[in-house]
Amino acid sequence: MKADDDSAHVTFPPPFVYLGFLMIGLAADRAIGQPLGLPPLTRGVLAIALIVPGAGLLLAASGLFRRAGTDVKPWKTATALVDSGVYRFTRNPMYLGMALLYAGLGFAFASAGALLLLPVVIIVIQTQVIAREERYLETKFGDAYRAYRQRVRRWM
Repeated sequence: MKADDDSAHVTFPPPFVYLGFLMIGLAADRAIGQPLGLPPLTRGVLAIALIVPGAGLLLAASGLFRRAGTDVKPWKTATALVDSGVYRFTRNPMYLGMALLYAGLGFAFASAGALLLLPVVIIVIQTQVIAREERYLETKFGDAYRAYRQRVRRWM
């Protein structure tokens, strides 16, 4: 995958980071044999309570990007600064949505390993994806992005 010259220069799909760490967590659970010790009903409720809003955030945010005519892929050129809809509450609704999905799947699969790795996933996304995107957006959109960054929190 080649990043556009005019992009945040993220060279891998962020969903693969979440998926990769989820798989590592699931594999660790299998190797150690220590599932998450919560009753199935509790895990199910937690899974649904996290997966549904996570998917909703992803769909809403990507829909706003499509309507604005800009690409959701961070290795492509941004053509618009999206600051409406869910972007009024968080600058990163797609990454927040993926984190919620990840946590929900961690509960669904009773994976203590995956849940323990979630902070690591967030740090990787923050340092390797979001930081690059923020530098790029500030360069690309200048004062408009700086004002947006001042009024809207990064994660929530």
